[in-house]
Amino acid sequence: MPSVASKLYSDDVSLLVLLLDTNPLFWSTTSITFSQFLSHVLAFLNAVLGLNQLNQVVVIATGHSSCDYIYDSSSTSNESSGTGLPVLFGSLLEKLGDFVTKYEQLSKEEEFENGIASSLLSGSLSMALCYIQRVFRSGHLHPQPRILCLQGSPDGPEQYVAVMNSIFSAQRLMVPIDSCYIGIQNSAFLQQASYITGGVHHTPKQLDGLFQYLTTIYATDLHSRGFVQLHKPVGVDFRASCFCHKKAIDMGYICSVCLSIFCKHHKKCSTCGSIFGQSKLDVSDKKSKAPDT
Repeated sequence: MPSVASKLYSDDVSLLVLLLDTNPLFWSTTSITFSQFLSHVLAFLNAVLGLNQLNQVVVIATGHSSCDYIYDSSSTSNESSGTGLPVLFGSLLEKLGDFVTKYEQLSKEEEFENGIASSLLSGSLSMALCYIQRVFRSGHLHPQPRILCLQGSPDGPEQYVAVMNSIFSAQRLMVPIDSCYIGIQNSAFLQQASYITGGVHHTPKQLDGLFQYLTTIYATDLHSRGFVQLHKPVGVDFRASCFCHKKAIDMGYICSVCLSIFCKHHKKCSTCGSIFGQSKLDVSDKKSKAPDT
């Protein structure tokens, strides 16, 4: 999109939209506490703001069933406190505390049969893209936008369609989605998001060195990435989630009208109502079971 590129301040000015996983159901099972994790994140944000005075940082908190803006560096000053961190981080911590307190009790009261519940990644991605789109339309100059997902909660198969829509929207806007997954099992959603949009995906092995991973891999602006050797994943999990049971599948059935995915053959598409013909696999099974005449 030439119209977007023509509005940039310069190649090395960045707008970083950080999606912060605050799911208490996940943080109760990790090797580091949420406070330790947050100290690494704040130091990283301080480093990003220090690289260029025009850099901008926006933080979106992602909970189990909610997400919200908790910080925008463009609306506050970057004066430093005696600890070396900007005073503006005080408002971030205050809003983050209010967000966690508001939704933590609700998450703990709910019962989940399959272990840790997922976070609302689809909602936070949509909010990030809406903010970036507003920046594009706000004036004749803006920084180069990118999204960084810091997630530890597992994927929510029920969010598959919404997440993929956000990924393709980011691709159309030429906004890379970087992802840093700190959970035990890798995230297929984040792998696909980074691969499709040209971002970087990484899973740190030692969480106590998270700040080093963040600054080494994700602090680099988009222009400088063409001159450095960043981490590249060995493989990408391209599995989709079926629309009927919300589970990741390797093979399935696809509606030719609306492209809905199902793990088993159905007579009718539950999404658009299209009538399906008989599956060739079912026909072959019936022929093989038919008695000899």
